[in-house]
Amino acid sequence: MELLKHQPTTKAPADWFTGDVWFDVLYAGEEPSRMRANMVRFSPCARTDWHSHATGQTLHIVSGVALIGTRDGTVIEAHPGDTIHTPPGEEHWHGATSDRFMTHLALWEGTGPDGGPETTWLEKVDDAEYGAPRSRTR
Repeated sequence: MELLKHQPTTKAPADWFTGDVWFDVLYAGEEPSRMRANMVRFSPCARTDWHSHATGQTLHIVSGVALIGTRDGTVIEAHPGDTIHTPPGEEHWHGATSDRFMTHLALWEGTGPDGGPETTWLEKVDDAEYGAPRSRTR
């Protein structure tokens, strides 16, 4: 058994996010583990850029209200306790609503099965995509 040292909270890079986002790395497995777990905090209106994960990603909403969008125009509003999975290669974005902070636990695996990148970052989510009509999980 090993008690893992806490790493300092990190401000997310503007190259991959719009707005103010901070994350805490909870776990970054070393071979043979590829597990990744981050607690991510988004200020109102903050969001990721479009991206995909080689082996998919699971988001568990801890507080606030999350918006998760996909390329087909679907935007869902997820609430604390909701868990959302995006499959391998699905281009998506996630962030906070315009009126409250949001925290989620992000779970994914490191490098893809073929040794490729774990995350492929794409363009910024524009205001029309962010503000698109949404469906609610509750």
